[in-house]
Amino acid sequence: MQSRTPAGRTGRPRSAAADAAILEATRQALVELGWSKLTLGDVATRAGVAKTTLYRRWAGKNELVVDAVAELFDELELPDRGSLANDIEGVVLQFAAILDRPEARSGLMAAVAESTRDDALRERIRSSIVDRQKRLVVAGRERAQQRGELPEQSDPCEADRTADLIFDVVAGSVVHRALVSGKPADEEWARGLTRILLLGLAGGTQNTP
Repeated sequence: MQSRTPAGRTGRPRSAAADAAILEATRQALVELGWSKLTLGDVATRAGVAKTTLYRRWAGKNELVVDAVAELFDELELPDRGSLANDIEGVVLQFAAILDRPEARSGLMAAVAESTRDDALRERIRSSIVDRQKRLVVAGRERAQQRGELPEQSDPCEADRTADLIFDVVAGSVVHRALVSGKPADEEWARGLTRILLLGLAGGTQNTP
């Protein structure tokens, strides 16, 4: 995978303002044009930068769209709602709200589809979106442990595997609900998902009214 900032590159330093303008222009183009009609040239024009400025930063449309969508997911925050269950519900609802935005929906679905035949793109999605957002799982677990809601995990490897699994369950469920089933990921649904996650299938079924 080609890095956006390869080591050893010479020349003028990157402009944070230009990066922000390019990523915002990409999201605007996703809303107005969709994935198939979006071009790097159009993004450069919208951002008010030269095409060469954009090409120096991103190898192609796939990488650019992933980074533009990743910024949206960076808006996710771990709320402190008093309990682990309520905290999870808060994150789930935030996640669903982001996926309800047309730029996130079209960009993520297109990038995931392209990644099925592009290993480098799949790795970029993992590093730019998945790995960055696992911070919420780690922070939420630590807070729950401090509250006494979850036991400490002495094995770091097992803790990492558990964090991966939790993220996969939550993110996979929200993405499927929002982008595949097309049904609302509302508070009632978020509460049910949280109950299943915390209590397991049998416990969640037994506690369902």
